[in-house]
Amino acid sequence: MFVKRWFPIVLPFVVLAGGVIGAWVLIAARQEVETRPPEIRLPLVRVVEVRPQTIQLRVSSQGTVMPRTETALVPEVAGRVVAISPSLVNGGFFDTGDILLRIDPRDYELALARTRAEFAQAEHKLAREFAEARVARREWRALGRGEPSPLTSRSLQVAEAKAGLASAKAMIEQAAYNLTRTKIRAPFAGRVRDKQVDLGQYVMPGVSIATIYAVDAVEIRLPIPDNELAYLDLPLRYQGGNVKSQSLPIVRLRTTFAGKGHEWSGRIVRTEGEIDRKTRVVYAVLRVDDPYRRGADQDRPPLAVGMFVEAEILGKVVENVVVLPRAAMRGHNQVLIADDEQRLRFRTVEILRADREQIVVQNGLSAGERVNVSALDVVVDGMKVRMMKREEPEIPAPSLPTQLGEKT
Repeated sequence: MFVKRWFPIVLPFVVLAGGVIGAWVLIAARQEVETRPPEIRLPLVRVVEVRPQTIQLRVSSQGTVMPRTETALVPEVAGRVVAISPSLVNGGFFDTGDILLRIDPRDYELALARTRAEFAQAEHKLAREFAEARVARREWRALGRGEPSPLTSRSLQVAEAKAGLASAKAMIEQAAYNLTRTKIRAPFAGRVRDKQVDLGQYVMPGVSIATIYAVDAVEIRLPIPDNELAYLDLPLRYQGGNVKSQSLPIVRLRTTFAGKGHEWSGRIVRTEGEIDRKTRVVYAVLRVDDPYRRGADQDRPPLAVGMFVEAEILGKVVENVVVLPRAAMRGHNQVLIADDEQRLRFRTVEILRADREQIVVQNGLSAGERVNVSALDVVVDGMKVRMMKREEPEIPAPSLPTQLGEKT
């Protein structure tokens, strides 16, 4: 009875005393916490070492292969087509002087025979006039009346007969020439682009029967922005000026055909007469000789007309420049230099050229300096960093192909 009465009163005090004793034990047994200064983690950046070198600038362009010489095949005489060469088909090849088409020659053979007969008549007439003139002069001298007049001596008639003979001779030459025109020959070695005639068709002078082009060389118009002209030695010249072929820029061509990549080489031979008003580009004309000649690569196709190619123009050679990744550039003309204390410093440089992949620095850097190529959101001049060197291969000046048209 006594315990039941005092137990609810004593129990809270017992629990409270136990809590106080437990807290004292925990406080007495705790260890001192070691305090450290906060660690500042420096940003890790990649750097490349400055290595001045000599490089050859290059300009990229693209264009479509076009024939250097293209002409419409036009008959010079009228007539019915009696024969067509097997080469006179779309895509057919032919050589200089090949007979591509024959026109019925019978009318022109008859015309030649007729003019020859007229020439014979003119010869007989001239001989007769000579004989009559001799008789007239002899009779006039027999009369003893001095020199005869041109009409009396028949010199006018002789002159007329001579003119008639010359005219007959010219008509023979004309008829013979017309007869040769019935055979339409190839003016050069080439290929047929388009044929518009067939056997039995009547053709007229001046009406095109086919379009042909030469295969000795092809040309490609390469658009070049005016801001990249400074990197090239283009044949921009004054009237009457001459350009040496050795100084013309070499171009490397690349294309993909039937799933494989192929290459050719050529030279820029001229620039077109004006700058495009809308695009502000200059068109340089590239020539490749013997585009259908089989090269060392037996699998390489001919550089056919209509093929789309990418071009790399080899430009000026510049010395003592530094090539850096594009990521090294800050703003328009600044880079970040990592000094000996591993601090980043802004440096203004003279950039010769910049593209999507790299920049070419002409002035402002010294050999051995380290340039940051890492992307940093916030940069303060003098900011301390950790450096990790990035090895960049040296970019040498490219070797030029020794023979144009061969795969490099």
